[in-house]
This record gives sequence, structure tokens and C-alpha cells, in this order.
Amino acid sequence: MECIFGIDVSKDSAEVAILANGTVVQRFKMALNKLGFAELEEQLQSFSEPVVIFEATGVYSKRVAAFLQREGLAYTQINPLQAKRAMEDFRSRKNDSLDAEGLARAMAHYHFPATYQEKPVYGELRDLERTYQQHNEDIVRAKNRLHRSLQVTFPEIEHVLSSTDGVLYWHLIQRFPHPGLVLTCEFDEITQFVMTATPKNIGLKRAKRIAGKLWDLAQLSAPAAVATDYVVKATVFQAQEVERLDQLKADTIAAMAVVAKGMSEVQILMTIPGIGEKTALCLIAELGDVRRFHSANAINAYIGIDLIEYQSGNYTAEQHIRKRGNAYARKIMYRAIINIVSVAKYTPTRISAAYRRKKQSSQSNRTKKIAIAAMSQLNRLIRHLILNDEFYDSTAFSPEQ
Repeated sequence: MECIFGIDVSKDSAEVAILANGTVVQRFKMALNKLGFAELEEQLQSFSEPVVIFEATGVYSKRVAAFLQREGLAYTQINPLQAKRAMEDFRSRKNDSLDAEGLARAMAHYHFPATYQEKPVYGELRDLERTYQQHNEDIVRAKNRLHRSLQVTFPEIEHVLSSTDGVLYWHLIQRFPHPGLVLTCEFDEITQFVMTATPKNIGLKRAKRIAGKLWDLAQLSAPAAVATDYVVKATVFQAQEVERLDQLKADTIAAMAVVAKGMSEVQILMTIPGIGEKTALCLIAELGDVRRFHSANAINAYIGIDLIEYQSGNYTAEQHIRKRGNAYARKIMYRAIINIVSVAKYTPTRISAAYRRKKQSSQSNRTKKIAIAAMSQLNRLIRHLILNDEFYDSTAFSPEQ
């Protein structure tokens, strides 16, 4: 007897419909806590080889998946779009109870395969990587706030260094958020601060050059605020916040490296020219266990770079990517391609060579489209290397090929 548990998960509870040989034999509502899972376990044990299906509902469905994994039970988790399409024929109204039944009937009709259960390390890496992405988004907002404040207090300080990133720049802002604070200091005092404001070794000559430029810009500056205004204090706080978030990003990557210690995939990806430890960690965190993909095209679909084609009569639309997959993985993969192309002068690869040829032959600005083609090529390479447990052999390719 085929028994299917359809589970519609919400924030604090879930509706369960048990389908046996095409007939709903029981419905119940369970809380997403120990009592609820104990009730679900009791029901599961009353049937032989039950099949479980539920819809991925973000963080809420994670508790259901974790319970089933702890119990060693197979389950099928489908995405909301797939669930909506599959249930269209099995419901005329929408509510949680009918959705649970619809999921069970869709499973009976389509026989979806069981979800691949990754090792816990992949989930831990993904959680850390999502935290890293959150810090990344936070620091972008913090930098924008800092820039706006500096336009009022001391806009010229953005031109002291070649980059508006890094500990030295943020410490300069914290010490000199207003030009008046620069002009009240002796030149030697500013020079000494520059030398101690960064953990990197700065020579006296360079420190004096930076101090001199800061002094000159302070003399030219005509800020909208005076040194005692609150906006000056706010600028200091914003510079401290940017520095704090940057440190959190570094700490998160360090934690990911600890979690991934001993994982062959990270070491394999780092043998590809242009892919460093951070990129390798983030890629594996977002892609998960690459062995679960049946082809490189499946990876393309997962990250949303599979192509959409539309043709009707004599009209054929220009192809474009679906963008329905993992946006974080897509962003990381794109940056990986840019890095691979950047180091091609010293360590060329087939990917960078193909990118260069398409770039040279292109009649228009199609950089992103060319990069997407390279991303697909990189996916094939990653899948091949991981499945065969091989390191990338940089000597196997020469620019003449």
C-alpha cells in the first residue's frame, strides 16, 4: 500500500494529509516543536515505507527537514513554483489543509524523486556564507552612509588614499572627520598617526606623503559643518561601523575555513587559477554537494543561468538567462570568472582563452553574455574535477591551443 504524507509548512505549524492508495485517510495539524514532531513520528511509524513531501518555505521548512534527517527518513522537498504547477490539477480552492492534500496527490501522480540529503557540513557552510553575504550587504549600506556624511564634514579626505577601503582609511576618518582637526595637529603628529593606524608596515617616507596630502586637502576644504556639529560625531561612528563589519566578514570567512577543513572540494577549486580560498569556500557553500547534480546543465539551472528561448512564427526573441536560481551562487560564479580572466596573463586556462576570443570577436558590448558562457564552462570544469577527485592541471593548456 502506497502511503504519502503531504505536509504544508507554515511559520509555527504544519497541516498534514495522509494519502493511502489515492484516498485521504487522515488529516491533522502539528506544531513545529517536540510534541508536534513526536506526533508526526508516531503516524509515520504506523505505515510501512511512508513517502513524505513538503514545499520549501524558507527557514520554516528547515525544522521539518532536520527532523526527518535525524530519523533517517527520505523525503521530497520541492520549490514553491514546482509545487504550484504540480497542484493546479488537484485543488480548486486554496487553504493549508487542501495544500497538504494537493502535495500528496501531486506526489502520487508525478512520483518526484527523493531530495538528496547532503552532509551537515554543507548546511553549516551555507549558513555561514549567508551570514557573510548579510555582512556584505550591511557594509555596502554603511559605506554609503559614510560617504554621505563625509560630503558634509570633509569630502576631500576620500582622495587622500588611492582606495576608500581598508583600515588606514577608516582610521584616518575616525581621527580626522573634519579638516579643522587636521589643521590643529603638528605635521609630525599626523605622520606618526599614519604609521600606527594600520597593521601593515608603512615607511616614514610614505607616511609623510600621506600626511602631506591630508594637510593640503584640509587647507583647501570648505565643509558644510563645523568640528563641533553632531554630524562629525556621526561620521566617526559610521567609519567605526564599516570597520566592524569588515572584521565580521573576515571572521566569517575564517570560520568557514575551519568548518571546511579537510573537504577535498575546496582544495580542488583552489587549484583553478584565479580562485582563492574565499571564492572556493563561498562557491562550495552555495552549490553544496556538487555530486548531487546529474549534469553541468543542472548546475546552470540551479544558479539561474540556463537560457530562455522564445519563438513564435517568424519572430524569435533574443535569448536571456532565467535568473530564477540561486542569486548568491550566480554572483560568486560571475566574480570567479572575472578573477580567472584577470590572472590569465600569468596562468591562462581554456575558460579565459574562450572568454578572450569571444570578447575580441564581439561587435558590441556583450561582456556579461560572454561571462555567462564562461560560467557554464566553469560549472562543467568544477563538476568534472569534483566527481573525479582531481586537481586542475594548469600545464595541460597552452595559449596556442
